[in-house]
Amino acid sequence: MQNTVTPTDVLECVISGDFHDPFSVLGMHRESGRLFVRTLLPGAVSVSVVDAHSGKELVRMERFADTALFDAEIPGRKEPFPYRLKIDWGTHRQELEDAYRFPCVLGDIDVWLLSEGTHHRPYERLGAHPAVMEGVAGVSFAVWAPNARRVSVVGDFNGWDGRRHMMRYRYECGVWEMFIPHVMPGDLYKYEIKDIAGEIRLKADPYAFRAQLRPDTASVVHGLPPAVPSDERRKAANAPDAPVSIYEVHLGSWRLPGDGRRWLTYRELAEQLIPYVKSLAFTHIELMPVNEYPYDDSWGYQSTGIYAPTARFGTPDDFRYFVEAAHDSGIGVILDWVPAHFPADEHGLVRFDGTALYEHADPKEGVHQDWGSIIYNYGRTEVSNYLVGNAFYWIERYGVDGLRVDAVASMLYRDYSRAPGQWVPNKYGGRENLEAIAFLRKLNETVIAERPEAVTMAEESTSFPGVTHPVRDGGLGFHYKWNLGWMHDTLSYLREDPLFRKYHHDKMRFGMMYAYSENFILPLSHDEVVHCKGSLIGKMPGDEWQRFANLRAYFGFMWGYPGKKLLFMGGEFAQYREWDSNGSLDWYLLQYPLHAGMQRLVRDLNTVYRDFSPLHRLDYDPQGFEWIIHDDTDSSVFCFMRRDGEKQSVIVISNFTPVPRYGYRIGVAEPGWYREIINTDAAIYGGSGVHNHELLAQPVSSNGMPWSLEVTAPPLATCMLVRKDS
Repeated sequence: MQNTVTPTDVLECVISGDFHDPFSVLGMHRESGRLFVRTLLPGAVSVSVVDAHSGKELVRMERFADTALFDAEIPGRKEPFPYRLKIDWGTHRQELEDAYRFPCVLGDIDVWLLSEGTHHRPYERLGAHPAVMEGVAGVSFAVWAPNARRVSVVGDFNGWDGRRHMMRYRYECGVWEMFIPHVMPGDLYKYEIKDIAGEIRLKADPYAFRAQLRPDTASVVHGLPPAVPSDERRKAANAPDAPVSIYEVHLGSWRLPGDGRRWLTYRELAEQLIPYVKSLAFTHIELMPVNEYPYDDSWGYQSTGIYAPTARFGTPDDFRYFVEAAHDSGIGVILDWVPAHFPADEHGLVRFDGTALYEHADPKEGVHQDWGSIIYNYGRTEVSNYLVGNAFYWIERYGVDGLRVDAVASMLYRDYSRAPGQWVPNKYGGRENLEAIAFLRKLNETVIAERPEAVTMAEESTSFPGVTHPVRDGGLGFHYKWNLGWMHDTLSYLREDPLFRKYHHDKMRFGMMYAYSENFILPLSHDEVVHCKGSLIGKMPGDEWQRFANLRAYFGFMWGYPGKKLLFMGGEFAQYREWDSNGSLDWYLLQYPLHAGMQRLVRDLNTVYRDFSPLHRLDYDPQGFEWIIHDDTDSSVFCFMRRDGEKQSVIVISNFTPVPRYGYRIGVAEPGWYREIINTDAAIYGGSGVHNHELLAQPVSSNGMPWSLEVTAPPLATCMLVRKDS
């Protein structure tokens, strides 16, 4: 071999794939006044250097000690120049650009921002990006693995051989990077990592924009989706004074086509699901996680690819089409988003470079004992930046309208679901996870500052203070919070036989004691119809007619009550069976009048909710609600008024017994004629048809008001009244 400068032991390390700085050896170099090209090409029979401009073959390279390392001095040249490698593989010949002749991928600003964890868009630099460098098409790769001894890109394009494309290490930020010519969108790849102990780990790209369908686990080269412009209409539709009624969906089990042996694609769902949601007058659709995940029964809540829409339903472009179709139909899209934990699958984030990189090293901090999953280390700036960047990515690059953040309570408390002695206190000795709190605040501040049209929603099951309060006031900065307390209390009440509900009256009115402490969403989510909890209709007591009447009355009460609404798929037509994520909803039930009536009621409730401003405008202002009757325990009747802050009001009356209440007097604030705008006991919904004709307010004071109505409260029903001129 002609080279006499580079030590033999260094060359041997390069050949064995155990050298931390391959760019200092491979490629074109000036050494002792001479110009050399060196390449490592396992399987090559011979290699020559070709001038990239002229196409002239300059020199045949020599093999080093019968290895895969080839070397040549370029005769008559002293300055570096563009070149290619002409390779004889024995079975075929190939002329390729040498990946080791290209400069750094990351600029100085990127390195700085990534190192301090303040890069709002880390996905623009990390991951795999189709690019053109020095006029050559290829893909730039970058991955954070600061404790690795060596990182290589492997894929079909190099025979999955980790010696072919060993990456450059940027010690300033712990990132390994490389531009590889000739790699194309659609190519499979992973990172081969030699960790500090010399063990080889094969990892999917944490920033992959596309991934293989399970059980395969490779990442797929795919371009970064273009940014979606901000939309003031979407901002208005997500606002606290807007009607927000959410249809929660698991894409894999909403409906199965044909013989049920495959899923609907994103494009098929755009054609079927979106019109269905629109026909029921929901304003938003919430998707259980659509990021890539390995295990079907995790429903996406344990993800190994948070930047990649799952391949189960199509490509990233197909998912973008789905979101655009929703927006074209006036429907907002909310994604369930899971920064609380990740699975321990070997190809994922766990011990990514051989160390606890994304997670905590101590299992008392780093392992969810309930779920067997791994907890992110929010105190590492790079991890926080990875997650905040991902939230921003879905909003900016796919145009989603909101993120419902899963399992927030598990993030906020270090002792969450842990026995004494099995958790690590914070630096002050307390149970609050200060790093997670700081991360959530950073998340919400970033979304508000960069994409103010989008919203974040917390699934937070404790009474942690200020979840939806601004960060500047000491809050977490979420826009909305799920009211799980209201959901548990009211479902507990509805499970009671109507004969005994008078003893549980407080469960229906207790929620008003804290209703304005947060910006609440009222959720009837998938969590309530799975894991042996039964269906919503299955929780209702009585015979079939009573069960349906109870659920209709409950929906009416919920749609009248302050707070945005959320209903899981199947609830809208009262599916009998508990939700099965491996099957399909029981659509055949809609041939039966009670189920079809329930679906029609949900549509009409959504329509009334959208059309009558008192039902949504002052959801988070005490001026928007007033109890009229809350203490009639014997009759199990509730009556309240909703106001919009101007001149409009809606009266909501719920009777949770099967006894109709005729001549039931309720106070009203104004004289005039009143009419029903909805009655869950209407015959079109499957009810008994007891209803109110037009009612004239009488100058008889009642419930502290100067006027009153004598109404009929239908059995097991909710009705809503407005003045006739409304």
